Amino acid sequence: MTRTIMCRKYKEELPALEKAPFPGAKGQDIFDHVSAKAWADWQKHQTLLINEKRLNMMNAEDRKYLQGEMDKFFSGEEYAKADGYVPPAQ
Repeated sequence: MTRTIMCRKYKEELPALEKAPFPGAKGQDIFDHVSAKAWADWQKHQTLLINEKRLNMMNAEDRKYLQGEMDKFFSGEEYAKADGYVPPAQ
């Protein structure tokens, strides 16, 4: 049976991640409060930010920026968007 959680981003009961996305307290917090759907949406958005803003994941400042944007994304705050990006019509 699939584990469900109350998703912090979508404010509804959704299927959870199968495991923490990374070690430590932050990974455990995401595992406990972020749905698999929200995590997949973040990964897509993260890729847009890395490409659009030309972030270098070897650079500590760029990683710190992305971490901050991830926190905003999941908590419902205003987060950075890729300039000029228009999502495809569904």
